[in-house]
Amino acid sequence: MSTIEDENKVQRLKPGAVGLFAVLFMAVANAAPITAMTGNVPIAVGYGDGVGVAMAFAFATVVLSIFAVGYTAMARHITATGTFYGFISHGLGQLWGMISGLMATVAYIVFEASLIGIFASFAKNAVEGFGGPAVSWIWYALLGIAVISVLGYRNIALSGRVLGVFLVSEVTVLTLLGVSILVNGGGPDGLLPEALNPAAAFQSVADDPAAGIAGSAAIGLFFAFWSWVGFETTAVYGEESRNPRKIVPKATMIAVIGLGVFYTIVSWLAVAANGKSQAIAVARGSTGNAFDLWYGITEHFLGGWAKSLYLILAVAGSFACALAFHNAASRYIYAMGREGLSARLKRTIGATHDAHGSPHMASIAQSIITLLITLGFFLLQAPTKAAPDVAYFHLYGLMAILGTAMLLIVQTICSIAVIFYFHVKGHHPETKHWWRTLISPVIGALGMGYVVFLLFSNIEFAAGAAAGSPVFTAIPYLIVGIFLVGLAIGLTLRLRSPERYAMIGRTILEEAHER
Repeated sequence: MSTIEDENKVQRLKPGAVGLFAVLFMAVANAAPITAMTGNVPIAVGYGDGVGVAMAFAFATVVLSIFAVGYTAMARHITATGTFYGFISHGLGQLWGMISGLMATVAYIVFEASLIGIFASFAKNAVEGFGGPAVSWIWYALLGIAVISVLGYRNIALSGRVLGVFLVSEVTVLTLLGVSILVNGGGPDGLLPEALNPAAAFQSVADDPAAGIAGSAAIGLFFAFWSWVGFETTAVYGEESRNPRKIVPKATMIAVIGLGVFYTIVSWLAVAANGKSQAIAVARGSTGNAFDLWYGITEHFLGGWAKSLYLILAVAGSFACALAFHNAASRYIYAMGREGLSARLKRTIGATHDAHGSPHMASIAQSIITLLITLGFFLLQAPTKAAPDVAYFHLYGLMAILGTAMLLIVQTICSIAVIFYFHVKGHHPETKHWWRTLISPVIGALGMGYVVFLLFSNIEFAAGAAAGSPVFTAIPYLIVGIFLVGLAIGLTLRLRSPERYAMIGRTILEEAHER
């Protein structure tokens, strides 16, 4: 097994570039609190579990926290930039490592394009809302891609500082909103204590036959889980952190639990501020824009200035999320390239910048891919009556579904890999910690598998107005195709180049000392 200690064979990212807070900021920015709340809560309230949305977030918090226990147990022993790639390779073998690594890489790649879509949509609406010119969303998208490409090329610490500013700002405004609602005793129905009944997470909102709307608690649960996507990227930055064996587990658990508590409280207060029946009506767009579930109460409880700030931070938050996914995708591309699966890949996307210590070539590759995906939707997908905003309905929605589906599958496989790593191979003393290395991974695998089931059972609804797109139809085939490509690459390497096959997922950081 090779390690990145051998500088002659493998290039490495800049060690000690980021600390706990920078890693935490990047991971939480991936989850994008203001984007998750603004975009996901109205869907969950209007079509999922109604006023019980807060308990859907509470349920997701429990499941994801249990998953994270096993995930961080692995992170204490394996520090790898290609997190799932390295974890699963060590637990289930190189073939599963290659398949999962490729699926995770593609997921993070398309997530950046997805967030560029919602960033462009938010930016266009904000500029026009403030009286600015009406220009196509593609110009905002191109601007976002350009700025992110510059930040991704440079030292990761710069991205960490940018993300920190945006994240603190969006969390602050949501916190101020929540405190104001609480102090004022909620909305027309008070603080709705019945919304905090745990059973509410599994109760479907009432149907509206006249409008052709059917409620499904599964939708609420799925969108709650979707709001965490990206928290696991804490481990991606382990190689660049100052003490990965401590920082990564700590940052992961803080991100999962912190986001869970925040999402649960803020979503409950938002529903309470709107009122029981009014929240559902607004979320379904009966009174205008579904986003008014947030915009309306922000103006009412904090004032017009706060609503304007909210609109700006929605743009900034989606940009921060796109940047965070760019960094994660770049590091997955780099991790797979530097292991020398081919000499050309190792010299290009597997190389690091001499001054910045960043995966600059992988970052450039990621920017080009994002640009091509974005231009593809702009040129080939025409607006429709049901989905007039291509950036939001198609680019954001469909790429998010594709990426989320693959990432949830990989997380399920990762939980199984943790069990095999500790209890089948059994080379580590942590096997005595059954909760950490066996029970929690089993529950985590079942929980992740359940969310995968929720997604595919409700995938047409999740796609919404974009369900008629050829891209939507292709999603299951794309997932199967990527799985088969990973399988083919792994089997080919095992047959033709056993040495390169043995390298799959084996580039890890072995130093245990603090930097």
